[in-house]
Amino acid sequence: LSPHFITDEEQQEVVLENCRILLHEEKISTAKSLVPVLEAISKNNVPLLIIAEDVEGEALATLVVNKMRGIVKVAAVKAPGYGDRRKAMMEDIAVLTGGRAFFKDLGIKLENVQLSDLGKAKRVRIDANNCVIVEGGGKKNDISGRAEQIRREIDGTDSDYDREKLQERLAKLAGGV
Repeated sequence: LSPHFITDEEQQEVVLENCRILLHEEKISTAKSLVPVLEAISKNNVPLLIIAEDVEGEALATLVVNKMRGIVKVAAVKAPGYGDRRKAMMEDIAVLTGGRAFFKDLGIKLENVQLSDLGKAKRVRIDANNCVIVEGGGKKNDISGRAEQIRREIDGTDSDYDREKLQERLAKLAGGV
């Protein structure tokens, strides 16, 4: 979490109400790739949380400048996990929030992301160590289906480590966080 995104200096945290969530597997480095989504967010006057491998360089500077000028309410956090586990966790967040996770193998460019592709949450709270999504906009059926899929994976694994990680994912999904 970049200190530039902090909304509550005393608590050293970011709180975004009724926000949209962009889930992107890769690093975001160029500003131009973010411009269309930032314009849509600004026009609709909704806050944005970006969850990506990283946001750096020109892209990070663009977010910070636009936030400081009051053009957009925005925060960016690193995606959880690594490799295939990261993909699965981002899919969990997508289901929880009713959005889409953008992976490089899907071939969708960040420039083409629409507002309707973004997840929704009633509230997001971010501090130095955690990002808590409250009341995601996902459909109950989709969430319970995803939870059932994770339960099947738990039943099908022989690895204690994998089982523990799957149980963590299930708890987060079931808890709506």
